[in-house]
Amino acid sequence: MRKFLVLLDDSKECLNAMRFAAMRAARTQGGVVILSVIPANEIQHGFGVAEVMRAEARERIEAHFEVFAKWMRSRPGIEPDLVIREGDPAEELLAQIADDGEIGVVVLGLSAEKSGQNPVLTRLLRDPTALPCPITLVPGDLSKDRLDAIT
Repeated sequence: MRKFLVLLDDSKECLNAMRFAAMRAARTQGGVVILSVIPANEIQHGFGVAEVMRAEARERIEAHFEVFAKWMRSRPGIEPDLVIREGDPAEELLAQIADDGEIGVVVLGLSAEKSGQNPVLTRLLRDPTALPCPITLVPGDLSKDRLDAIT
């Protein structure tokens, strides 16, 4: 089964990327893998502190994931998988693709703001040969109706 890999973060454009991936997966009998990366610099090291911070980050990620997963289960009928990794988001995205041979498309949201930067996309485009599958870029300001029409 072909899977769509989406990066879960706190950006507004992440919502459209999730919707796009779920609708495409439903229409093509595919799956959705939602990857969330805990940046290594967010984990302070110290006696027991790092594990507490990791646990808190995981709880926050799982709650955020559940919002998207609930919609995916009810609307397009997709049961997404959550993967949580720690490190640099672009590097961990590439590692996840390497670990899961069924990932066929990476879906990233694009900010509608001209000043908006996507550091993961910037990193991936620095060496596009490192990505073994296509990238789909989903504008963050697309309407639900337009997303439905193009998926």
